[in-house]
Amino acid sequence: MKETKSVKNAESQDSVKPVILVVDDEETIRFCLKEALESEGHEVYTEEDGEKSLSLVKKVIPDLVILDLKLPGMSGLDLLREIKAHDPNILVILLTGHGSVDTAVSAMKAGAFDYLEKPFKMEHVKVVVDKALSTQSLMREVLRLRKKTDVTGNANIIAVSKEMKKIFEHVKVIAQSPSSTVLIQGESGTGKELIANYIHMMSARNKYRFMEINCAALTENLLEAELFGYEKGSFTGASTTGKAGLFEATQRGTMFLDEIGEMGLPLQAKLLRVLQERKFKRVGGDDVINVDVRIVASTNRNLEEEVKKGNFRKDLFYRLKVLPVYLCALKERKDDIVPLAKHYIDKFNKEFNKEVNGLTPEIKAILKKYEWPGNVRELKNVIERAVLLSNNSAISAEHLLLGPESEMNDIGQDEEVDQSISTVEKQHITEILKETSWRMTKASKILGINRTTLYNKIKHYGIKQ
Repeated sequence: MKETKSVKNAESQDSVKPVILVVDDEETIRFCLKEALESEGHEVYTEEDGEKSLSLVKKVIPDLVILDLKLPGMSGLDLLREIKAHDPNILVILLTGHGSVDTAVSAMKAGAFDYLEKPFKMEHVKVVVDKALSTQSLMREVLRLRKKTDVTGNANIIAVSKEMKKIFEHVKVIAQSPSSTVLIQGESGTGKELIANYIHMMSARNKYRFMEINCAALTENLLEAELFGYEKGSFTGASTTGKAGLFEATQRGTMFLDEIGEMGLPLQAKLLRVLQERKFKRVGGDDVINVDVRIVASTNRNLEEEVKKGNFRKDLFYRLKVLPVYLCALKERKDDIVPLAKHYIDKFNKEFNKEVNGLTPEIKAILKKYEWPGNVRELKNVIERAVLLSNNSAISAEHLLLGPESEMNDIGQDEEVDQSISTVEKQHITEILKETSWRMTKASKILGINRTTLYNKIKHYGIKQ
């Protein structure tokens, strides 16, 4: 007999519960552990079979597995190795009978967190489980801090301008909601990924995964397979064992769908079902998989216009737009330009072992005058290049590549400045396209703009291959 518990609707949860999987072929032990651990506020799944429990591990991504060492079919030790191979962050507590302690100790060397000898007292089980979950929480926190130090320290979110301060205060409020969907809109390069990261880190889901996927980078079929996974043989080239999707891997975490406006209508319908029902099926699969994942989406398109054109589902647009965030272009928050430039100078000084330590009034004026079509991403790339090329203590105009120094000196001559910037931008784009053999993805990455913006600039400047 197998007992399972569906994931609760995330909309009604105040916090994210730790998930525990109990694997034991004795029904009484499964029942007692499930009842005791649920009374402690944990989400508990149970399974009696090793191979079936491995499948369940891939679906629910538990924080902790309580595993009997002796199981029918796949042994507990083999299952331990499989779990650790799938996700080394999942902790495992072994259940062992009298006389098998030596085997349990050997299993701990293979990656088990601890072991409990049968018959056990439930109070002792609770103590060991609490210890394991505390360790799990600490492990995830350390990984999070290592990966996102700049975000947690708020070092990358520059909010000097009144425009950005207002946005950032709004984002702080949004981050307190653990489940509501968020739609971040703004031009390419305005920092949508950074805001999505911050929302995740400040929410109750921050101990779990932040999964990012660029909807514009994959074909429709590949994107569907990546998001939802697939069963073996479901399409040509599919793995012989099937594959879990990113939704499964992000269980209880946050999924960031970047450039969601590029997603096709059929896949939009499937995503809508996930948002409404919190469940889905793998490609080619029949089993319904419950999922508890917060969706944060972003786009540089005007989705209201896309809805009118029939390119984006109206129901999905309003389902995503529960908590909207609008990021203004860098040219609309000019008070942030110089602080951002100084931040990136510090960053690249460390990276390149440089000592660029100042921005002259002339350079500040140039930076503030420029329109920054690639927004913060373009500013970052410009400063990176300038720091790398500079041999002095301050950046010079010739290293910015935003226009000849002689023409940029007179900031008051708007028409000359704009014409100079356009000329240099066209030359710069042309050079990068030649260097990359017109590989659009690589060229757009070097330029700090997305492919759509690059195509538009090629058309605007009449650049020929």
